Amino acid sequence: MPEQLSTIERRVYHYLLDFLGEHTYQPSIREIGKRFRIKSTKTVSDILQSLAEKGFIQRDPARSRGVRLLGYSTVGRMQPVPFYGKIAAGEPMLIPENRDRFITMDRAFVPSDDCFFLRVSGDSMIGRGIFDRDFVLVNPSARASDGDIIAARVGTEATVKTLQHRGATIVLEPANPDERELVITPDDDFAVIGTIAAVFRPFHDASDESDEAGAPPL
Repeated sequence: MPEQLSTIERRVYHYLLDFLGEHTYQPSIREIGKRFRIKSTKTVSDILQSLAEKGFIQRDPARSRGVRLLGYSTVGRMQPVPFYGKIAAGEPMLIPENRDRFITMDRAFVPSDDCFFLRVSGDSMIGRGIFDRDFVLVNPSARASDGDIIAARVGTEATVKTLQHRGATIVLEPANPDERELVITPDDDFAVIGTIAAVFRPFHDASDESDEAGAPPL
C-alpha cells in the first residue's frame, strides 16, 4: 500500500493531475516551485522524489518535465461525465448553468456518451443499496422497464425509485418501508430522466461543502 502523503506532497500531486488534464503535459520543476512559492528547485525535486518513492509517480530527474503519473491515462480510456447539482423543471431538464463540474471516469464504466451524475438526498432506496449522498450514474439512453431503478422528475423535483406499471398508472416504488410509493397518473407532470447505471459512494469527498447547497433531493 502506498505511504501516506504529507500535506505539501498531496497538494503537489493534485497539482500534477490538474495541470496534466488541462495542458496534456507536465509542469516543470520551476512551475511547480512558482505555484507553491518554493524558491529552491532542490526542494521541489525532493518532493517529486518522495512521490516517486511512495508509488504515485515515476520520474526522470534528468528532464525538467520528466514525470509520469502512475495509473493515469488521457488516451482511449478516460471520459469526463457531467455532474448536475439540480435539474430544471420541464424540458430540457439538464441545462449548462446547473452543471456543477465533470467527474472523469474510466470509459469501461460509462455505458453511453450522454450519461451524467446526480446526487442522492434521503434514504428512500436504502433497500437497494442506494444511500443518502451517493452519486448515481444516470443513463438516459437506456429504455426503462418495470423493475429498473430510475431517476425521474415529478413536477420540479427529482427522485430515484423502482419503476412499475399498473395499467395506465405508473408507480415509483421506494426501497424503504418508512417511505410511501409515488403514484403517477397521466395528468401528472412526470418524466423519466434515465436508468441508474451505477452507484458511487465516496467515504471522503472534498466537494461536500460546495455540493451541500445545490444537491437535488432524489
